[in-house]
Amino acid sequence: MKEDMWKSLTEKVGQVLVPGDQFSCGPDDTDAAVIPLTEVSRPQKVLCGPGLRRCGDRLLVCKSGVLRHKQPNVFWMDSQQKRYVPVKGDSVIGVVTARSGDVFKVDCGGSEQASLSYLAFEGATKRNRPNVQVGDLVFGHLVVANKDMEPELACIDGSGRANGMGVFGEGGLVFSVSLGLVRRLLAPHSGLLQDLQLQFPCELVVALNGRVWVKASSVQQTLLVANLLQSCDTMSGQQRRQLLRRVAQGAL
Repeated sequence: MKEDMWKSLTEKVGQVLVPGDQFSCGPDDTDAAVIPLTEVSRPQKVLCGPGLRRCGDRLLVCKSGVLRHKQPNVFWMDSQQKRYVPVKGDSVIGVVTARSGDVFKVDCGGSEQASLSYLAFEGATKRNRPNVQVGDLVFGHLVVANKDMEPELACIDGSGRANGMGVFGEGGLVFSVSLGLVRRLLAPHSGLLQDLQLQFPCELVVALNGRVWVKASSVQQTLLVANLLQSCDTMSGQQRRQLLRRVAQGAL
């Protein structure tokens, strides 16, 4: 029975699901796919990624998209949404919008702005304050993110090191893409990133809030790379490589 239950979930991988769809391990639930979520019957623990939510003995779909699976037991919904919902631990690109006392307000693309303390930078002290101005781009990670509290951003890791975080972006361009494109760019051995860097070498900073910063050898090249990334969002691998090849040859 365990194998049949696991098979019913994996059969849905690659199919389009919508909010309200559910998987259940209840014995009387014949319409929904049955998966092993109980401690007694499941062959292994199911890890729910974005778009899936555990509710008792049910697995609920809360975001429209395509069900994806990563071995051995990770499942998530792959969608093309652009609205970002802050999640603790996410690396984001934000824009400093205001300064209130010792705290900066940063627009991270969520429903409300995040707070960033001046002490959340490497080497920052009361005497040695970071040089952060309104309008600057900052790259950091969310240390607080839930529906009942204001998001909080930090530009240091647990050991107090910056590790590439902080104020950045001079001479580059920041733009927004879908969250699905961001995940493809951040995937290990990303085919999209490899194809792009092969034809158009550039510096890229990709954040989980759907923002991408790019800097190439010239302003024209930078704008070209930004337009190509936005155009490749809904293309297949073959269509993407064909487009990049034509642009590199000057056909477009």
